[in-house]
Amino acid sequence: MYFNKFPNILYDFDIGSKTSVIQVKDITRNIRFRRDVLANITIYDEYDVVDGETPEIIAEKVYGNPQYHWIVMLINDVYDYRKDWVLSQYDLDQYVTNKYGSAKYSIHHYTKNGFIVDSDTAGASSVSNYDYEISINESKRRIKIVPKYLIDKILTEYKSLM
Repeated sequence: MYFNKFPNILYDFDIGSKTSVIQVKDITRNIRFRRDVLANITIYDEYDVVDGETPEIIAEKVYGNPQYHWIVMLINDVYDYRKDWVLSQYDLDQYVTNKYGSAKYSIHHYTKNGFIVDSDTAGASSVSNYDYEISINESKRRIKIVPKYLIDKILTEYKSLM
């Protein structure tokens, strides 16, 4: 649904020794909600993403339509599904293992009273690479949701931008 109103363009594809011209959606369009709308946090509800939920699942639950996933993503500045969205526990484990390998549980940094400190600071606690990545992932779990009654207004504004 998000890309439906985007204009089509002609694009040259080099396939083997032939060049083919194909009509594609111009995804270089960059539609964002007005910053003043996003800054007005009084219109948002908060939602805690359950392990394994996708923007499509949340859009279906909240708005009754999985095609409104793009609203969930744009409101929360999620542009890269893999890097910006909360990972499931399984995907997080895979990500940490791939990133750190055998150093998964090695010390990433030290903290004291919520601040990053040097290792020799009295009372400092170590934070492993795994715990560090869990904290980053958990910071993505609480998202903003626009109340259902505002969806028509958002769709109208979206259409006016096209």
